Amino acid sequence: MRSPKLAALELKRFGRGKLPRAALVAILLLPLLYGALYLWSFWDPYGRLDRIPVALVNDDKGATAAGRKIAAGDEITRGLRDSKVFAWHEVSAAEAREGVEDGSYYLSLTMPADLSERIASSSGDAPETGALQVRTNDANNYIVGQISRTVFSEVRTAASTNASRSFLDRIFISFSDIHDATAKAAKGADELKGGIGKAQKGSKDLVDGLKTAKEGSGDLAGGLKKLGTGAGDLDTGAQQVAAGTQSLADKINSMAGNVRPYLKDNGKTIGDSARLVADSSQAIRNNLGLLVKAAPGAATKARLASDELNSLYTERCENIPTAAPDPAPSTDAGTAFPGPDPSACPPLKRAKTAAADVAAVADDVNTLVKNNSGDLKALDGRLATLQKQAKALAEHAPKLDEDLETAVTKINALNTGAQKVAKGADRLHTGLTDAKKGSATLNTGVGKLSTGADTLDGGLFKLADGSTELAGGLNDGVGKIPDYDKTDRDRRTEVMADPVQLASRSLHAAPNYGTGFAPYFIPLSLWVGAMVAYMLIQPLNRRALAAGASAWRIALAGWLPVAAIGLLQVGALISVLHWAIGLEMARAAGTVGFLALVTCCFTAIVQWLNARFGPAGRILVLALLMLQLTSAGGTYPVQTSPGFFGAIHPFLPMSYVVDALRRLISGGGLGPVWQACAVLAAFTAGALALTALSARRKQVWTLDRLHPELSL
Repeated sequence: MRSPKLAALELKRFGRGKLPRAALVAILLLPLLYGALYLWSFWDPYGRLDRIPVALVNDDKGATAAGRKIAAGDEITRGLRDSKVFAWHEVSAAEAREGVEDGSYYLSLTMPADLSERIASSSGDAPETGALQVRTNDANNYIVGQISRTVFSEVRTAASTNASRSFLDRIFISFSDIHDATAKAAKGADELKGGIGKAQKGSKDLVDGLKTAKEGSGDLAGGLKKLGTGAGDLDTGAQQVAAGTQSLADKINSMAGNVRPYLKDNGKTIGDSARLVADSSQAIRNNLGLLVKAAPGAATKARLASDELNSLYTERCENIPTAAPDPAPSTDAGTAFPGPDPSACPPLKRAKTAAADVAAVADDVNTLVKNNSGDLKALDGRLATLQKQAKALAEHAPKLDEDLETAVTKINALNTGAQKVAKGADRLHTGLTDAKKGSATLNTGVGKLSTGADTLDGGLFKLADGSTELAGGLNDGVGKIPDYDKTDRDRRTEVMADPVQLASRSLHAAPNYGTGFAPYFIPLSLWVGAMVAYMLIQPLNRRALAAGASAWRIALAGWLPVAAIGLLQVGALISVLHWAIGLEMARAAGTVGFLALVTCCFTAIVQWLNARFGPAGRILVLALLMLQLTSAGGTYPVQTSPGFFGAIHPFLPMSYVVDALRRLISGGGLGPVWQACAVLAAFTAGALALTALSARRKQVWTLDRLHPELSL
C-alpha cells in the first residue's frame, strides 16, 4: 500500500465518532488560537498607553527671567495631556505617593516647586538644573516602568530643549545687540580717527601757536611793565585832574551862587552890551576894509603933499635973497611969492614937518597894511567871531543864569567823572601790577604748556595710529559678529537647543507591535500544532510496520497526514491574522508558501523525535521548542543573550524561519528567505531520513518495545 493511501487511512480514523472529529478540529484550530490570540494581545500595546493611569503632580510656582514669566510646569503639563501617552491624573504629592504604593497609579511624575526657577537660572550667575521626579513601583508592573523611562526621557529632553531655546534666543539677541553696539563703536572709531586727525593738526597748530604765545607772553610781560609805569603816571595825573576838577567845582559852585542873581537881574543890559560889541565889531571890520583899500592911495597923496609943502617951504622961507624987497603977493598959486612972509614961515615949517610926518605915517601904514595883510585877515576873522559870539551872547543874555546853572551841573558831573577816573586809574594801576606778576607766571606757564604741547603732539601721532588700528579692527569685528533677524534667530535657536536629532529612517518599518512579533509567534504556533498533532496521530503507521512495508513508505505515511493538517493550520492562521486582526504582509503569497515549507519541516522534526524516542520524544519536542524560542532572536537580538544561546542559534531551524518571515512580512532582500528555504529543506529531508531509519528499527520487536520503561 502506498504512503498517500496509508496517510488517508490514518486521517479516516478521525471521522469515526464525534470525539475524533472534535479532536481533529482542535488540532486544526490550536495553532490559530495559540498564534492569533498571542498576536492579538500584543498587537499594539503602545497604542493603548493612554489607558494606563498615571499620577501627575505640578507643584511648580513659576519664575521670572529677563522680564518674562516662565511656567515650565504648566507647559510640560499641557504637553503631556496633548501627547495622550498615559491617562494623566493631576493630584497632590501625597495622593500620588499613596496611589503608586497601592497600585491605583502605575507611576507618578512630579514637577517640583522650583522647576521654573532652576530653568530660569541659566541666564543668571548661578545656573542650576531642573529635575523632574518620577516614582515607579515594579511590583505593579515592570514593563510600565520601562516604558515610562523612555517616555519621561523624551519629556526631559523636550523640557531641556525649551529651556535651552529660551536661553539661546537671549544669547542670539545679545549677539545682535553686540553687533549693533560694535557697529556704533566702529562708526565712532571712524569719527574718532577723523577727529584725532584734526586734533593732530590742531596740536601742531597749538605747538606753533604756543611758540608764538611764548614770544607774545614775553612781550606781554614787557608791555605790562611799561603799561604799569604808564598806569602809575595815569594814576598820578588822574589824581591831579580829580583834585583840579574838585577845586574848580568848588570855586564854580561858590561863584555861581553870587553870579547867577546878577545875571538874572542884568540879562537885558548884558544883551544890549553884547549887541553894541557886535555892532562895533562890524564897524571896525568895515573900516578895516577901507583902511586896506585906502592906505596905498593915502600914502601916495601924503607923500605928494609933503613934497609940495617941503618945496613951498624951501622956496618961501629958505631961498629968499638978501635985502630984496618983499615980493608982491600973487593971486596965482603957481606964481612965486614975490617975497617972503616972515610970519608965515614958522607955520609953514610946522606944516611941512607935519606933512612929512603924515607922509611917513602914511607910508608906514601902507607898509604895515601891505606886510600884515594876513594878520589883518586874521583880525577880521577874530572880529567876525567876536561879532558872532556877541550876537549869540545877546541872544542868550536873558537866559545866562539858566545856562550858568547847566554849566555848573556839567562841571559837577565832570568832577564826579574825574573822581571815578582817578579811582579807576588807581585800580588799573593796582590791576596792572598784579597783571605784571601774572604775566610772569603766564610766561612760565606758557613755556611749560609749550613743552606739554610738544608731548601732546607726539602722543597724538601714536593715538592716530592706534585709532586707525582700532577703527580697522572694529570694522572687521562688525563683519565677524553675527546679526540675526527673528527668522534666522529662531532657526539657529532651534538647532542649538536640539543640535543632534535622530534622523530615524526605518527601512521596511513594521506598523505596530504585533506585526513586529508575528515572525516569532507564527512559527511558535505551527510548532505547537505539529507537537499536538503527533499526540493524536501515530508518527509511524502501525499497519505499515506490521505489514513490513518500506521504511520510507512508513515514514511518509506518518508524515503526510500531519503535514496536510499543518497546511490547513497555515491557511486558517494567516486568514485570521490578515482579515481579522489586520496583519499586512509585503509578500503575502511568498509568506504562505514559506509557511507551508515551515510546517512540513516542523512536522518532520517532531515526527522523528516521537518515532525515535517514543514517549520521551514528546519531552524532547518541548525542550527543543524552548531552545529555539530562546535562541531564535524573536524578541531581543540573540547577541544580547548569554553565549550559549548565541552558540546554538545557527543550528536550529526556527532561527532561519524568524529571519525569513521578517523579510516576507515587512519587506527587504530575499537572501535570508532563500537561505531559510535551503536550511528547512535540509532539515525536512534529514528528519524524514532519520524517521525512515527509526521505522526500520521499529520493524524489529524487542522486549523494550513490548514493555516500555515510560508510557505517555
